[in-house]
Amino acid sequence: MTDTTQHRSGFVTFVGRPNAGKSTLMNALVGEKIAITSSKPQTTRHAIRGVVHRDDAQLVIVDTPGMHKPRTLLGKRLNAVVQTTLGDVDVICLCVPADEPLGPGDRFIDQQLEGFPRAKKVAVVTKTDAASKERVAQQLLAVSELRDWDAVVPLSSIAGTQLDVLVDALVGLLPEGPPLYEAETTTEEPLSVRIAELVREAALEGVRDELPHSIMVTIDDIVRREDRDLTDVYANLWVERDSQKGIIIGRGGSRLRQVGADARAEIERIVGTQVHLDLRVKVAKEWQGDPKQLGRFGF
Repeated sequence: MTDTTQHRSGFVTFVGRPNAGKSTLMNALVGEKIAITSSKPQTTRHAIRGVVHRDDAQLVIVDTPGMHKPRTLLGKRLNAVVQTTLGDVDVICLCVPADEPLGPGDRFIDQQLEGFPRAKKVAVVTKTDAASKERVAQQLLAVSELRDWDAVVPLSSIAGTQLDVLVDALVGLLPEGPPLYEAETTTEEPLSVRIAELVREAALEGVRDELPHSIMVTIDDIVRREDRDLTDVYANLWVERDSQKGIIIGRGGSRLRQVGADARAEIERIVGTQVHLDLRVKVAKEWQGDPKQLGRFGF
């Protein structure tokens, strides 16, 4: 280990509009699936920490919900999570996808960064694998005109290109200090939270319209059997209306079985055993706007 006077450690967060590639980027940097990903907006609902270890540095990445104009009490509380996180980190990275024009949402978020003068600012142009070299160059120019960034890095989380360049840039902006986590730690997310998120990720696949926002998952129990290499997981998948319950379950239970199969495969990777997933669909009427129910769900 390098002398701790030369070792760097600190907190970095990724901000951006929904679907800018923030969660995918964090997973790529950590080297493990910490945050769920989906094409649906507002997939990330709380601040998730992932840890990147180097001999000379420890980078704690805080993935946050996408900044957006809130339409519900839940949306307001998700934005509050972002604001709180931004006040506590050393570096803020604005993620902008290479394959979409810079828009009002990106500019709005960039303006919000003025409220956090202590943090270094880095622009990350994501999804370069999905855009031509000319398009990437145009995006880099557009992003560079927003402000005088401490660094600007184009990359692809999927292709794994330029990730090392980003890490080098971020480490250079961190303060000197000792490691904040043990060497084997990749996240501080409790197992129950990670499993609930994997079930929600599976449930988000293929749903339409407003349903993604209405889905919430809670875990009743996780039990490792003593006589078999098997873990029992008892989970509840909540929606806001009876009609949504039917959509989630599907004809003859077909869709719920697919959700269970997809989630089970991911859960088995993190628990290291086969999994029996007991999944029940329940209704919590209009929970996104109900303070009591939001509190029960941890918001």
